Amino acid sequence: MVETVRGPIELERLGTTLMHEHIFILDPQALQNFNHVWGEPYWDEEERVADAIAKLQRARDGGVDTIVDPTVIGLGRYLPRIQRINEAVDLNIVVATGIYAFLELPGFLAYRSDDTITEIFVREIREGIDDTGVKAAFIKCAVEEHGIVGDVPRILRCVAAAQVETGAPVMVHTNAPAQTGRLALDFLTDAGVHPSKIVIAHAGDSNDLDYLRYLADSGAWLGQDRYGIEHFNPSADRIATTTALLDLGFGGQIQLGHDAACFYDFMQHNPPFAHERPDYLRIHHELLPALRENGVSEEQIGQMLVENPRRFFS
Repeated sequence: MVETVRGPIELERLGTTLMHEHIFILDPQALQNFNHVWGEPYWDEEERVADAIAKLQRARDGGVDTIVDPTVIGLGRYLPRIQRINEAVDLNIVVATGIYAFLELPGFLAYRSDDTITEIFVREIREGIDDTGVKAAFIKCAVEEHGIVGDVPRILRCVAAAQVETGAPVMVHTNAPAQTGRLALDFLTDAGVHPSKIVIAHAGDSNDLDYLRYLADSGAWLGQDRYGIEHFNPSADRIATTTALLDLGFGGQIQLGHDAACFYDFMQHNPPFAHERPDYLRIHHELLPALRENGVSEEQIGQMLVENPRRFFS
């Protein structure tokens, strides 16, 4: 079984799964203070909810059965909104516990003990997130280009402790150019987490096969999970690297996704992201045809989109 927003389901019902997608990235504090800074508000609740329902329904109609959403504290997780959307779309949505922070804990948690933070993670896995009744199925954390500094060691220790206690897998956001996947992997495994329970998110931003082989040789998962975000790695390079990894025999450790969302608040009125068009179906429409042209089999595609997600959550 695996927990979803609508309750536990059998692993076989995950079907075709995108392993790293968001629905909303929305900082509530930013919303409370900046919504009208550029004139017209960038957020309207009813408009955005309707838009998300339409986009997720399009994904469902396009062949996606499940999305794995690693939106946690630091990214604006708000489960009641997601529950409302999921009532309107027949899609499995798997959510996470954890903290997304590059340097320091948010003030609400910074003055609490590590045991307390760990207990929160465990509670969200075993009992549910706040009073929503929704249980997290995995744990999310981050190691950015700064490395394991500031409060990041505390967060990773709490994540590792919760993983060891519950068995829930871990997704760690990393910076591929800085190769922080090495740091995250070494820290978490030293703290008792088995590599097979760790996905190095955004490994797909790198085309360095030596780096990717280091991660994969440990038994960890490779997050090829920003397909379509040209800012981090051009799609043509991603296709070539994914094909090379498959040729090397790492198909059983690849997780596919777009890191897309129905709404990113940090992209609003932000020129570097003016041309981003997140789309939950770019893998289906662009990546898979290209992989087939490169000789990738349907069995390998099914492994990445269906079998690997089941194994990750088993």
